[in-house]
Parts: sequence; C-alpha cells; structure tokens
Amino acid sequence: MGEATRQPPLRVAIVDDEEPARSLLRELLAHADGVEIVAECANGFEAVRAVNDLALDLLFLDVQMPGLSGFDVLELVDRDVAVIFVTAYDTHAVHAFEVYAVDYLLKPFSAERLAEALARTRRRLGRPQPALTDALATAQPVQARLTRLLVREGPSVFVIPIAKLDVVEARDDYLCLRAEGREYRKQETLAKLEARLDPARFVRVHRSFIVNVARILRVERYAKDSHLAVLADGRKVPVSRAGFARLRTLMRGS
Repeated sequence: MGEATRQPPLRVAIVDDEEPARSLLRELLAHADGVEIVAECANGFEAVRAVNDLALDLLFLDVQMPGLSGFDVLELVDRDVAVIFVTAYDTHAVHAFEVYAVDYLLKPFSAERLAEALARTRRRLGRPQPALTDALATAQPVQARLTRLLVREGPSVFVIPIAKLDVVEARDDYLCLRAEGREYRKQETLAKLEARLDPARFVRVHRSFIVNVARILRVERYAKDSHLAVLADGRKVPVSRAGFARLRTLMRGS
C-alpha cells in the first residue's frame, strides 16, 4: 500500500552563479528523499531555459546573480513553478520574497532547514497560488526607477537599456517596445510599465503610447484637439489632448 501511494520525486533545478553554492546544495539534496535534480544553472539565462524546457516542480533560485536576478528569471518564464529562494541577505529581502516563494533559505543553511523547505513545498504543490505577475509586482524590492527591460522571444532573452527605449505601444494584451530600430513584444500592461518608468524621461502621450521625451524631434498639430509627436527615427506617434498637456508641462520644466 505504501508503494502505491508514494509520490513521484520532486523534479528540481539549482540556480546559483557560484559553483561552491551549487555543489553544497547538490550534496544536501543527494541525501534528501524524493528529490531528482534535473538541471543546474550557473546564471539566470540558463534558468529561464530550464524552467521553460523541463517539467520542473521546484526551483532553488539564488537572488543576486549577474545578468539576470532571481526576480528577473521569474518575470521571463512561461509556466508556474514552485520557488525556494536561496539568499545571503537578511530579513529586509526575505520579507519581500515570502509573497511568492514557497520558502527561502538564508545562507548558510542546514540539512534540517532544507528538509523543512522541501516538506513545505510538497504541502503547497497543487494548491492555487497567486498570479505570478501580481506576486512579482508586490514582492520586488523597491527601486528608484527601471534601468532596463527584459524580453524573451523563444529561447532568446533580450536586455533593453531604458535609455535605448524610444516608444511603447499597447497592442491587444501585450506591449510593443521599440528600441534602436527593432520591436520587441512583452506581456505587461501599459499602466504597470508607466508606473515603473521615470516620469521625467517618459510621458504617456496617448492611452496606447508612452514616449521617451529625448526621442521627440517636434510635435505637430494633427487636428483641433490632437497632435503628432515626430520621433528621431521618423515615426509619428499620436498625442491626445491630455497627453499634450503632460508633454508641455514636462518640457516647460526641463
């Protein structure tokens, strides 16, 4: 009877840019029951591929990594996966992580603490969890303003510096980002992105458009209550009456 009710092993991936940290966790997991390590990732880019390509149950995810952070990884993956954050930081970071993570392990941690986290994961699997995008918005540490945007297209991940961003357009249920003559598609709402951009550099000139003010060559009148912003690459973006007022206020203050 025990064999019939035994649960399949947890399929896990270890993500940490430091090999000694991966090695230690690998060794501890080797002595844990019901765990199968199916991937080890030395950076966030490898982690995104692992989550999207493998049927993972659990991700041991380092927070501070070069290139892509742990939060960046979760922003780019397509499927839900249980997450145990592995961090060397104290409760200032830990409190934020608890919103989405099943658990966190504060380095250094013991085998007993790891077993507790695995037990918590098994209890949580299969239960409804908060939407990933909402949880990320709540959990991410407060930053001054965005300095880059992350976009995944198939197996590729693109990092767009905010300074290179020309215009953002809302299309159906996604955003079209234009930077350096190329367009990128990102799943996010215009309102959420607007709240994360520097209002001294980006203006919502229309209900469907946000523009980098530095890219505007001139503003032309289009109709009685509307205008067009002509960008450095020649593209023309509609400017509503409210958008024109915001744009004019910003330009007067600069």
